[in-house]
Amino acid sequence: MEVRGDVLLIILASALVTLLPRVVPLALLSRVELPEWSLRWLQHIPVAVMSALLAQALFIRDGTPAWQPLMVLPAIPAWLVAVRTRSLLLTVVAGIAAAMALVRLL
Repeated sequence: MEVRGDVLLIILASALVTLLPRVVPLALLSRVELPEWSLRWLQHIPVAVMSALLAQALFIRDGTPAWQPLMVLPAIPAWLVAVRTRSLLLTVVAGIAAAMALVRLL
């Protein structure tokens, strides 16, 4: 299989553009000691991002607000696992398991 030069260049440029925003802040902030208040504030970012994604998935359909009760049912055990374990992996696994159980039930 032969890779064309322009395709390879696009792949490498895409990798660089994806890598730079992750590596540069990490390299710069690794040498700086952040104040305690900023570290406490940064701890809330994953929860805020996850909440925004979850709310959009549960309460919006085709760009308009919509209540989707069947989407909320698997979210309940996932939320309970999240509160109990504070583990993103276990939360996702619980949500997928609950969704699959609901699909099998229906």
